[in-house]
Amino acid sequence: MVVACASTSRTTDVVQKDRNQGKNQLRVGRLVKAHGLKGALKLELYTDNPERRFTPGAEFTLQVPEASPWHGKTVTVREYRVMNGNPVVFFDDVDDRSDAEGLVRAILWIDQDTSEVEENAWFDQQLVGLDVVRDDVVVGRVSRVEHFPAQDLLIVKAGEREIMVPFVEAIVPTVDVAGGRVIVTPPAGLFEELPDAVEEDAVAETDE
Repeated sequence: MVVACASTSRTTDVVQKDRNQGKNQLRVGRLVKAHGLKGALKLELYTDNPERRFTPGAEFTLQVPEASPWHGKTVTVREYRVMNGNPVVFFDDVDDRSDAEGLVRAILWIDQDTSEVEENAWFDQQLVGLDVVRDDVVVGRVSRVEHFPAQDLLIVKAGEREIMVPFVEAIVPTVDVAGGRVIVTPPAGLFEELPDAVEEDAVAETDE
């Protein structure tokens, strides 16, 4: 599930199907840096409700490389704070800077209550198959959704091409599941070659 943020990113909260457990999970943050000497970690938040998500006792599944000693493990929140304007989290059994550094770049997922409704939220399966409309013309169809730490991508099948469309509000302002479409306002060159690029290719071929 992909959830819209205000204006720049739709990765505020992301829900996907956990491949191992068959559960819907909500991606709520990424651990970006060890903070201090007592095991704290700075957070990049993917949620508009950090105080609700990071309550003491909240348990998160870790998305880390398979080689990491944390692979397949969970962490439990001991404390959440905002320090100097930065969200910071402490976990049980992460007691010093060395422990914290082992968790840097981990992505945090939490099981989602099926009764919970997120504003402007869509499951991946709701997006796949939607027509992609630009200037009232269908230019492709969503074939899948790719989730990355920085943002999500709609993979759009346009003829024989696959186009990676950042799922941000500036480029995908409207998602109309009932109408079977998403409306896109892409930058020049995302769906077509720019004239200058075509001319440069032609000149290069002539020079050869």
